[in-house]
Amino acid sequence: MTPVLFYLLAGILLCSAICTVTLRNIVHAALFLGLALTSVAGLFAMLEADFLFSAQLLIYVGGIAVLILFVVLLSGRREDLHARQLNEQWLGVFLVCLVSCLALWKVYAAFSHGLPGTSPPSSTTQPLGKLLLTEYLVPFELISLILLAALLGAVYFTKSEP
Repeated sequence: MTPVLFYLLAGILLCSAICTVTLRNIVHAALFLGLALTSVAGLFAMLEADFLFSAQLLIYVGGIAVLILFVVLLSGRREDLHARQLNEQWLGVFLVCLVSCLALWKVYAAFSHGLPGTSPPSSTTQPLGKLLLTEYLVPFELISLILLAALLGAVYFTKSEP
């Protein structure tokens, strides 16, 4: 069951990522981006990386994808929703993809026999929570204040003048 689920999630991820960059309708591209991010969260769940799974769902799918949809729907004109997504740089993109695939193939060949000394996965949420609320409490709270200031600045700059 696990290989079938992996290949299903990987196929959904690849198809939705391709649709994200090739669709002309920006709203549809944003929806496919949300689907791609959700399938990445599913892959994290299969790896038993519970913190990454929940962070992927909460931050990227719940926050970023919804924010992109709101920005697209609230700030654009009707003709901007059907913008051209491709340009004349397709040869360079093809070469970059080819080199990336070759590099990934080399990495796969180097680690195809398995990693030495791997241990079974364990829960990472509890130790990470303890670190965030004890040793890293001040930086954690400072980051939340910076994000709050960015949110207030975005609201201030988007407010229309009477």
